[in-house]
Amino acid sequence: MTQKLNIPYPVIVEGRYDKQRLQCIMNGQIITTDGFGVFNHKEKLTLIRALAEKSPIILLTDSDGAGKLIRSHITSAVPTDRLIQLYIPQIKGKEKRKSQPSAEGTLGVEGMEQQLLYDLLKPYEDGNAVARAMENPLSKTDFYIDGLTGKENSTARRDALAVSVGLPAGMTPNALLAALRLLCTYEEYLALVGRTDEE
Repeated sequence: MTQKLNIPYPVIVEGRYDKQRLQCIMNGQIITTDGFGVFNHKEKLTLIRALAEKSPIILLTDSDGAGKLIRSHITSAVPTDRLIQLYIPQIKGKEKRKSQPSAEGTLGVEGMEQQLLYDLLKPYEDGNAVARAMENPLSKTDFYIDGLTGKENSTARRDALAVSVGLPAGMTPNALLAALRLLCTYEEYLALVGRTDEE
């Protein structure tokens, strides 16, 4: 990590410490939801919607229950094709500024290593991320073929796949599909699940 990334998309995070963490590794617009403030202050959600009309936006919340609620609230208000859903891995620990760990005992965005956040955002510096995802043919049919939906152990298989690419466990099939279409090519996905495209 030699210089800051220039990210062309607005990045949505939960709080000011998350914002400060990202400012160490990137140049660009960073908006906070003020935690659950996005539920109570309509102007915050209006701003996010307005940004999404002009440009795709990156959504980067914590991987705990609160982060999932905030992510779900924004996802329900912004068209899917205007969102770039990024996820931090679930890592046990406590932020330095806090006296107690979070309720779930995992680190949030502010507690992530700078290099991890840099690597997470790096693919979106060129401004073509959304176009790449739209061209990716990965679909729910693939998930069914590969046992990621419709089988008894599908949830466990999805969780294992998510963790293998640095995503948190517990993602819905739709969320995992959207993330994988951004993170990897179709060929890379096939390799991950051990399937050849001739099958």
